[in-house]
Amino acid sequence: MTEVTVADGSFDAPLWLPESGSGPGLVLIQEIFGLDDYLKSVAAELAALGYVVAVPELFWRIAPGWSATHDEAGISASMEVSGKLDPARAVTDVLATLAMLRSLPETDGRAGVFGFCLGGSMAYAAAAEGDPDVAVSYYGSTVPGQLPLLDKITCPIQFQFGGADPYIPVEGVRKLADAVATHEGAEIHIHEGAGHAFHNHVAPMFHQPEPAAAAWALTLEFLQRTYPA
Repeated sequence: MTEVTVADGSFDAPLWLPESGSGPGLVLIQEIFGLDDYLKSVAAELAALGYVVAVPELFWRIAPGWSATHDEAGISASMEVSGKLDPARAVTDVLATLAMLRSLPETDGRAGVFGFCLGGSMAYAAAAEGDPDVAVSYYGSTVPGQLPLLDKITCPIQFQFGGADPYIPVEGVRKLADAVATHEGAEIHIHEGAGHAFHNHVAPMFHQPEPAAAAWALTLEFLQRTYPA
């Protein structure tokens, strides 16, 4: 467990280390469900690939220790909590975690951002407002509506979206794809027929194995190519 200090307090950022004990850093950013079994499994998998992974607790000002079930009740409660989140402060927290990772003796001074859902939006914003070495954004709902931020991003960035996501209009994703096509270092993958949070394997109402596997393979190739451990 590590602790990150910002202007108005401090929050926990659990740490996963690779078997070697060191490697490049990744800030893994939560969905609205908090630090749940799904996110822990992703952190463990990334650590197994050789990355030092830190997960900032985004809801520490609102609902410390938040973790919700992956059903209608959990979605409703999580939407209520996430609705109270100040996006600007959340990005500050992500960037503070990025700086913390870079300062650890276990990393080589590099750190990137990687987020799902809410975290996908935060990863995109953090890539624009900060200087991560790499960024991965899975189905961030606010991303298509913030196209101008793409011009501020200088690191390699990968976007993953479902082509049938009921929470993110496909028209916006297509416009993002057009912008990505002319932005050096950016790539986007739209999985036709996939809905929202299709990679979340502990949420039966969302998980879709085929696009999840395809997206993950593309992400691993992207990381190996642009940010090898």
